[in-house]
Amino acid sequence: MTPPAQTVEPSGSPVVSYLDSPARAGSRFTRWLGSATLAGIAAVAALGLLTVPADDVQGDAVRIIFVHVPSALGAYTAFGLTAAGSVMWLWRRSAWWDTTAHAGAEVGVLLCGLTLVTGMLWGRPTWGAYWEWGDVRLVTTLILFLVMVGYLSVRALGGDPAAVATRAAVVGLVGGVNIPIVNRSVNWWANRTLHQQSSLTEGKLEDLTLFTLFLALVVAALAIWWMMVHRFRIGWLERQLQARDLETALAARRAEAGR
Repeated sequence: MTPPAQTVEPSGSPVVSYLDSPARAGSRFTRWLGSATLAGIAAVAALGLLTVPADDVQGDAVRIIFVHVPSALGAYTAFGLTAAGSVMWLWRRSAWWDTTAHAGAEVGVLLCGLTLVTGMLWGRPTWGAYWEWGDVRLVTTLILFLVMVGYLSVRALGGDPAAVATRAAVVGLVGGVNIPIVNRSVNWWANRTLHQQSSLTEGKLEDLTLFTLFLALVVAALAIWWMMVHRFRIGWLERQLQARDLETALAARRAEAGR
């Protein structure tokens, strides 16, 4: 990070500018990453819709797996970054990790919401209903989603940035504790769930279906990487803007006091 540049107000007071980074979140790398992601999405869609055979039990509903499973695992990953960033903020007051935690929460909420929607769409032909309150996996996923929406709400309340980050970090840790509960709920409460076991380990998927699922996981990883990079850069620029505004306000007050 280069040293902050200084400009001079008409009053003669120097103002420090922290906007030493590009004023946009994109780069050549993210453009290549985005292109690879779009190509991967097209390949998964073609394989999943046109090539993969229907399941003997679930029929065409099995195709939802290529969105549902990557979304769920992606949500775990993003929320895991939020939990790790929250720990680092509380421990080291690391602005980098705090920005990472915020980015992970936004990406994770998007993916967790997609997980819930695709789960409901899968449940309608499989269970005969979009939602079953008796299913532990559905309920625990909904709780995780609401906790992380609460994290973003705390962020949006405003106030002292350090205090907001600390309050959000506590909520982020609560969300982090929920991740293994959601993931293992099918095994821990097997008699209270309609959800099937892991598709990767217990699904007994056919060769082409398994290949398409692994490709979907790779594409999801690229998409999450792309979203995290962009959201982190936006968050970092926002932090720099806040620092610049604060320095400008302080310089103006000093100028008034000098006069």
